[in-house]
Amino acid sequence: MTATIDSRLADKGVNLPNAAAPAANYVPFVLFGSMLQTSGQLPLEGGAIGVSGKLGEGVSLEDGQKAARLCAINILAQAKSALGDLEKIGRLLKLTVFVASAPSFTEQHKVANGASDFLVEILGERGRHARSAVGVPALPLDAAVEIEALFEIAQ
Repeated sequence: MTATIDSRLADKGVNLPNAAAPAANYVPFVLFGSMLQTSGQLPLEGGAIGVSGKLGEGVSLEDGQKAARLCAINILAQAKSALGDLEKIGRLLKLTVFVASAPSFTEQHKVANGASDFLVEILGERGRHARSAVGVPALPLDAAVEIEALFEIAQ
């Protein structure tokens, strides 16, 4: 892939929002050495939760994947806020995906693909990452998904 991250976002019709401000006593990201760790990002769309509720209890797999994609967009917004330029991303190392789930829901990994697929499309090989997908009983603001990311910063 020779196109820039910004041009791939534009090709997908994605305009990064302003990075979300913390909702409590934490910072939105931490830079340490050659690493960037984002705090968990919710599926915000237009400043509000875009997908709420629990997977397997009123929220479809497709809506869960949409929520994960929204989280990924917000992760990139935080990365841009932290780094100033998305081209400074050396590699996405890890995503941790939290899925608000009914007790019987077991497809968290498929929900997480909404973020993983999008980030590989946008970042190319730099977007291939390790991942955990975990079901939880509830998330802040009744969000369906929350995702945090760890990046290596290009040297």
